Amino acid sequence: MPSSNPALNDKIFEREIRNSYAGAGYPASPPTQAPPGWQQPGYGAAGPVPPAPDLVSPWTPQGPTGPQFERMRMGGVLSASAVLLTLFLAAGWFGYSSVRVETLVVEGVERRGDVSIPAWLLVSWIVGLGLALVTIIKPKFARFTAPLYALAQGLLVGAITHLYEIETEGIALQAVGLTAGVFVMMLFLFATRIIKVTDKLRTGIIAATGAVCLVYIASIVLRLFGADVPFLHDASPIGIGISLVIVGIAAMNLLLDFDFVERGIQAGAPRYMEWFAAFGLMMTLIWLYLELLRLLSKLRSR
Repeated sequence: MPSSNPALNDKIFEREIRNSYAGAGYPASPPTQAPPGWQQPGYGAAGPVPPAPDLVSPWTPQGPTGPQFERMRMGGVLSASAVLLTLFLAAGWFGYSSVRVETLVVEGVERRGDVSIPAWLLVSWIVGLGLALVTIIKPKFARFTAPLYALAQGLLVGAITHLYEIETEGIALQAVGLTAGVFVMMLFLFATRIIKVTDKLRTGIIAATGAVCLVYIASIVLRLFGADVPFLHDASPIGIGISLVIVGIAAMNLLLDFDFVERGIQAGAPRYMEWFAAFGLMMTLIWLYLELLRLLSKLRSR
């Protein structure tokens, strides 16, 4: 079953697990049950190549162990996620500070003047997009590309946050707090299995996310011709309702991300997929944060 997150999806995990089998001298497509003699001492290079003993995930069986095959760990995913988040926040502060607002004094009253946005922010958006594509295509590079992606996106999101803050004071802190709260809540719901990630749920979230992407693409195309998708950017009750639905879809994507990380660990994914999983989580969190900014902006403008 594919994922709505372009990074954390079955095809990529399965491909990397199979490649890691082959790289360690094991079959790229190991059978699901061990043949007689699997547990016998000395079973190895001199005899038949041993397959994995049990099928524990929808991707591939648990793989071999040893220095040639280090597996993905939950602790590694958490550590990589912490590094990416730290880099993102540091770059975000720099991007936030790069947006300048002139202050004018008119008849003794201070008024907001022009807003200065550095041109290099467009470069950071292009670089971030390029790094995301490289990481998705070559997950082995995630250890290097994911931190650079976090820095590039942090610059861009920090600047966007300041633009929202200029229009609505205090909105940035609210969006950060809500994003953290939603993340913790979805992690709790997943860990306690209050919400179970079933095939039907995956299909529903993926379909909803695809619909959101199509709406945003349509909005971009229509704006080129001076039009727009009705209510999408409005602060009307319908517009706020649309933003609430999109925020809910983004939050539900966190469940899929947690599920893919868990299944990747169970399937014996190679160690470098820890950084790739952290990269996928960062993508969803950035989307969720931006959607919360939009929603809060609509609510505060009424």
